Amino acid sequence: MSHTAVLIDDEPLVLDHLLAKLKKLWPELRILGTAANGRQGLALVAETQPDIVFLDIHMPGLSGLAVAEALPDSCKVVFVTAYDQYAVDAFDRAAADYILKPVADSRLLKTIDKLKAEPQGSMADIRALLNQIKEKNPDELVWLRTGLGEVTELVSVDEVVFFKAEQKYTSVFTAEGERLIRTTIKELESSLDPDAFWRIHRGVIVRVDQIASARRDLRGRYTLTLRDRPEHLRSSQAYGHLFKHM
Repeated sequence: MSHTAVLIDDEPLVLDHLLAKLKKLWPELRILGTAANGRQGLALVAETQPDIVFLDIHMPGLSGLAVAEALPDSCKVVFVTAYDQYAVDAFDRAAADYILKPVADSRLLKTIDKLKAEPQGSMADIRALLNQIKEKNPDELVWLRTGLGEVTELVSVDEVVFFKAEQKYTSVFTAEGERLIRTTIKELESSLDPDAFWRIHRGVIVRVDQIASARRDLRGRYTLTLRDRPEHLRSSQAYGHLFKHM
């Protein structure tokens, strides 16, 4: 039986690396296309209907976990991840497979053998996995209810670039625009994943993977350039330690 696949990852070098390894180790696999983010990936899956999706977890905009929840039941999902150990343990128990970055030939061969043996993986198993992960952090926000007055819009936390305090409200900046939520930035901070979001100022929280560069001044403050927004954010000196290992 022939197999088809789509690869989704926002890091071009990782994507090219995995593509080359799959061509070498599984030449019979027909790769239908690649995508650089979650939204492109879902559109590509809808267009090509692959058997298998190789999917990065941490991507700007729509995360890999959110993409997995939206995939059709016919897809077998392989997470390509540098995720923490509790999630890796969960992947081991689920029908979904995973590959740790950087991708090693020996691990990829095991994944290929599993995919050949189980070409029609169950999305029910994937969703059970996602529920296990969510149960580890039950208080973390997944959706934001934004807007004022009678107009309300739901925004995924995965789409947020940064938050900025606005008196009793907080502005939510995504790649597409700005919205307001009726939550103070102090309340918001306790509900966000501290590995994904950093408070860099009394009034600013930024998504870590949206930081393109951080330039330090003589007073130990950092000016941040963002990937998907034109603004430059400045950290206060108290939060300078966050950037020492970047």
